[in-house]
Amino acid sequence: MATTNDLKNGMVLNLDGQLWSVVNFQHVKPGKGGAFVRTTLKNVTSGKVVDKTFNAGTKVDTATVDRRQMTYLYNDGTDYVFMDGETFEQLELSGQLVGDGAKFLLENTDVQVAVHEGEALYVELPTTMELIISETAPGLQGDRSTGGTKPATLETGAEIQVPLFVGTGEKVKVDTRDGRYLGRA
Repeated sequence: MATTNDLKNGMVLNLDGQLWSVVNFQHVKPGKGGAFVRTTLKNVTSGKVVDKTFNAGTKVDTATVDRRQMTYLYNDGTDYVFMDGETFEQLELSGQLVGDGAKFLLENTDVQVAVHEGEALYVELPTTMELIISETAPGLQGDRSTGGTKPATLETGAEIQVPLFVGTGEKVKVDTRDGRYLGRA
């Protein structure tokens, strides 16, 4: 148990039997009335985001979530296999649990797997990854660094938008949260 004054970003709360991760919080002390804490919570299993307000000092139930460093090994069709680097224990997770980050996973990529009471909750990829472009339209004379974009397929099969001057075989930096091109690597 903790109070709302102890809230931090990334903390996981157990509210009404569901796990909610604190995305954002703000302690508000108005000139009139009691202080309160305004939070943005994300459901760990469904991904639903809600805003919730607590009175200051209210007790909330915290959940112990263990974040383990694991290495992605391979995809066996429907499941993704990860290995714990310390115990060498292999863990199979469904594609639904891995989420959209699966399109950026390369073999031997280190990820964080959040586990609560022996059950995996979600997989957290590195914020940025360096991937090679396997296919894109060739750049034309006159293409500049500012201006348009074109679709490009990465070595993992994911499709992103890149500037016109980027060509096939180049290594690029990609934001794994939203699939944005960040620059050449």
